[in-house]
Amino acid sequence: MSDIEIAQKANKKYIIDLAKEQYGIESEHLEPYGHYKAKLSLDYIDSLKDRSDGKLILTTAISPTPAGEGKTTTTVGLGDAMNRLGKKTLICLREPSLGPCFGVKGGAAGGGYAQVVPMEDINLHFTGDFHAIGAAHNLLSAMLDNHINHGNALNIDPRLITWKRVVDMNDRALRKIVIALGGTANGFPREDGYDITVASEVMAIFCLATSISDLKERLGNIVIGYTRGDKKPVHARDINAHGAMTALLKDAIKPNLVQTLENNLALIHGGPFANIAHGCNSVTATQTALKLADYVITEAGFGADLGAEKFIDIKCRKAGLKPNAIVLVATIRALKYHGGINKEDLNAENVKALEKGMVNLEKHLSNIQDHYGLPCVVCINHFVNDTDAEIEMLKSKVESLGGKCIVSTHWADGGAGAENLAKAVIDIVDNKPGQHKFVYDENLSLWEKIETIAKKIYAAGEVTASPKVQADIDALNKEYGKLPICIAKTQMSLTTNPATRGAPEGHKVEISEVRLANGAGFVVAIAGNMMTMPGLPKVPAAEKIDVDANGNITGLF
Repeated sequence: MSDIEIAQKANKKYIIDLAKEQYGIESEHLEPYGHYKAKLSLDYIDSLKDRSDGKLILTTAISPTPAGEGKTTTTVGLGDAMNRLGKKTLICLREPSLGPCFGVKGGAAGGGYAQVVPMEDINLHFTGDFHAIGAAHNLLSAMLDNHINHGNALNIDPRLITWKRVVDMNDRALRKIVIALGGTANGFPREDGYDITVASEVMAIFCLATSISDLKERLGNIVIGYTRGDKKPVHARDINAHGAMTALLKDAIKPNLVQTLENNLALIHGGPFANIAHGCNSVTATQTALKLADYVITEAGFGADLGAEKFIDIKCRKAGLKPNAIVLVATIRALKYHGGINKEDLNAENVKALEKGMVNLEKHLSNIQDHYGLPCVVCINHFVNDTDAEIEMLKSKVESLGGKCIVSTHWADGGAGAENLAKAVIDIVDNKPGQHKFVYDENLSLWEKIETIAKKIYAAGEVTASPKVQADIDALNKEYGKLPICIAKTQMSLTTNPATRGAPEGHKVEISEVRLANGAGFVVAIAGNMMTMPGLPKVPAAEKIDVDANGNITGLF
């Protein structure tokens, strides 16, 4: 069966009953959205603050390939397996964006028999969080242009506006636009553009905020542009937008409860992309899970060079989180792809290509152990065409590098297929937990932070920027030099070229743009030709999605 067919046949339990049964959460603390999903009240979350924290495990992956890796699937399977072994475990995932759902990547609810459900709801509108985030972002855009139209009392320079609009869809035609055409009644014409909602600073703020008051303060701190002449920053609070933006987000900020196919609770909340934004679910959801469970498994988007680095250097730094271990997900197919094999030839045994592609896994494993300071279990997400010779070579190589390597069949077998992985993770977390470290010191300049990430994590030999971009970085450094860096880079490679496989060393990273995310509390450095508004492929996944006469969705994956 397809993923959606498996999900539609799931024996789901009412979320109110499941929350009471597994964690003693009374129905008064839940706001149901139908029978199978609910929001957890902030008052209840606040009541947990004196509880001790559980142990935190991060799931990440090698550099993504068209062959697939299965990071979310592994997170779900591992969580189900740990619960099967009697360990009180919660998983924390990000909410899927409609862009990938209708584009090329598909949804983000897991796969096979390691999924969260209701799969269609989670992958589409869910509880409306992304719609609220997009509305809050675009309200600020509307109020900004309205302020200029009605006299521009703040003397905002339309040429120095940094705040774009957003939509949660891959729409390349909106990357650069001109607005307010058609005469004086429509405002002042100017250049503008759209980012995808998951790249919005409002999304980042949403995921890093710890309360409604913190959310409102962060929204007020957003820099939307600069004044004429003296180029002083103009904030969202200066046009009194932050209160109304918070009103649009007051319900969305409450974490969402759903369940796995095996009826274990899961928290799904927030969803910034890791190639553009910081790639982690909300701090509120993670901190809540740590108060409820003995073990919490969360994920960071794309490869360990992106999501995991930002998890460590942004999320953990901002929220004071202390991860104990990392699970690095890989597939033999993906590693053979990194070894130069074409996608259509990946099912055939090829130990030589696997060995060549192993360099990508080695680099990520080295980053985790040496630069993030954490012990690592490598999970080989099993495919039916994997051969014994390939598995043995891979396990031997990983263990020679000081990692633990486990083959897991959770996609086919659910939690039962991940029990060996769960045992290895539990052993490390309980007996040999790591003490994470940051990749860079916060006292370094912004440029030094960029260089440190590029050279340590990407193995770059040189980091460059045009004189204009370098001047922008130097200007930001005067006021915002203490902030962490969020590098927007292709997820497909350790380099800035998405076609480059493996783990090359000494390559050049060019920083093409910098953006201040003052409300979120970081500076975005765009590397290479990275787009903050993706486009659709020639044949988008949306062409295969349909609804039958009974209202059942098909084609979603």
